[in-house]
Amino acid sequence: MKKSLFGISVLTITGLYGLLAAVLIAIFAIAELPILPAILIAIGFMLLQFLISPWLTDLSMRWFYKATFPAELPPYLEAFIRQVCEEQKMKMPRVGLIHDQAPNAFTYGHTKNNARIVITEGILEMLDEEEAKAVVAHELGHATHYDMLLMTMVQLVPLVLYAIFEMMTDYRGGKIDSDSSSSSDDNKGFIIGIIAYVLYLISEYIILWFSRVREYYADEFAAQATRNPNALAGALVKIGFGLVTASASQDSRHSVASPTTMGISDAKSSSAIVASAVATTGEISGASVHNAMRWDLWNYWAKWYELNSTHPLISKRLLALSAMAPDYGQIPYVTFDEKPDRDYFGTFLKELGIAALPWIAFIAAVAAAAVVFFQTDDIPFKVIGIGGLVTVGLSFFKYMYKHPKNFTHHTVEDLMAEVNVSGITAIPCEMTGQLIGRGDPGCIFSENFVLRDQTGIVLLNYNQPLKTLNKIFALFRAERYIGQDVYVKGWFRRSPTPYVEMLSFQVLDKTRKLYTYKTGIVIRVILAIACAVLLFL
Repeated sequence: MKKSLFGISVLTITGLYGLLAAVLIAIFAIAELPILPAILIAIGFMLLQFLISPWLTDLSMRWFYKATFPAELPPYLEAFIRQVCEEQKMKMPRVGLIHDQAPNAFTYGHTKNNARIVITEGILEMLDEEEAKAVVAHELGHATHYDMLLMTMVQLVPLVLYAIFEMMTDYRGGKIDSDSSSSSDDNKGFIIGIIAYVLYLISEYIILWFSRVREYYADEFAAQATRNPNALAGALVKIGFGLVTASASQDSRHSVASPTTMGISDAKSSSAIVASAVATTGEISGASVHNAMRWDLWNYWAKWYELNSTHPLISKRLLALSAMAPDYGQIPYVTFDEKPDRDYFGTFLKELGIAALPWIAFIAAVAAAAVVFFQTDDIPFKVIGIGGLVTVGLSFFKYMYKHPKNFTHHTVEDLMAEVNVSGITAIPCEMTGQLIGRGDPGCIFSENFVLRDQTGIVLLNYNQPLKTLNKIFALFRAERYIGQDVYVKGWFRRSPTPYVEMLSFQVLDKTRKLYTYKTGIVIRVILAIACAVLLFL
């Protein structure tokens, strides 16, 4: 494993820095441009951020997440961490504890000898010992593989490429002084700027792929450290799919839990690179797991979301862990050989069309108005009005398609079995359960909730039209609702995190409404009226 991971890392870093070197050589080949100091400054700021980010994150954990360092760990978990650290010849990481029932675990730091691992009380209360050790081993895998350092190294490449794009396009516009004033050099600089931007986009996707690869290797490390790949697979089912039996908390040796995240921190941000997560103990039926996996493996939106994600799809990680099980004398946690029951690619194309049509109409309207304007030198109010009405009409159709009204009662298990669901297609649902935590466990600025019913756990998205209202709610109201029974009405989506976009929720005998949906309708009506008025000008 280590040789393979080392080879992939070397090839990826070499390839990315090779692209960067080619662009820099091209720049200095066409003109003596004063961009090197600016590039060095950008790199310097990122390196400075990397150097101080662990301490900044420490402060964030204490101030905004109320984390305790060092954490008082159960003996079994502390002994396991010490054992792994001795085997890997690494220092014992600093372990922080967030006092929140939502299980969460992530890693940040510089190297394996200066790593911090943060867990929540939910990890200790809802995962059994083997699952908890597997989750912590995954985080130790990130540390021992130097993922924090290597992710910083690769992220330097798109940073510099984007800086080159901005500076070269500025140079073309005369904003950068240069000894060369020829239009030929000017055009070459612009072309290099565009090439740098294209390579910037390509490098971003290479880095996302690189991050996903490292997640697989962290999973493999956890399987080796625990000699129990099925423990991590079971945790991922609970973490990624939110499938929690009603008896889970009763059977748990600890207590209750909620959705969470599990990932690593990068140097770009003090927040963890995460995938959605929920956790608890208890037996989950194979049918429920298979039903939840279908979306990952059949829905084409899942492939698109994964392409833009730092983490692989949960189902792919489950299959990879299951393939390791025989090496440790275990029966594979899951196998999946089902065939799609319908043409999901056709459904994907339909939803893609619904998502794109308003934008296509808008671009066509702008183009038509521009043509008429340049031909007549008059503002084409009627053309703008007609184009605007078509655009708003398609936008309204898309909006209503995304928010169907036939609300019926669902459970988490029901919703996770739905394959035809995405950011475009939603399942209108009513749910009952208990609010057991915040969406971002422990964070005082997190306005979202976690609902638990008899079959599982799901994230509830709280969103008012003004983002400021969300943060005011998070700071002054959200905490009082934790632990209360709740009735929720909204739309279930996967993108890829399973969540419910709330329309309203009833808690403490009071119904709270969210007005984002109605505001969206009002805005479109106003725009339609404005476009209609243009027809009479």
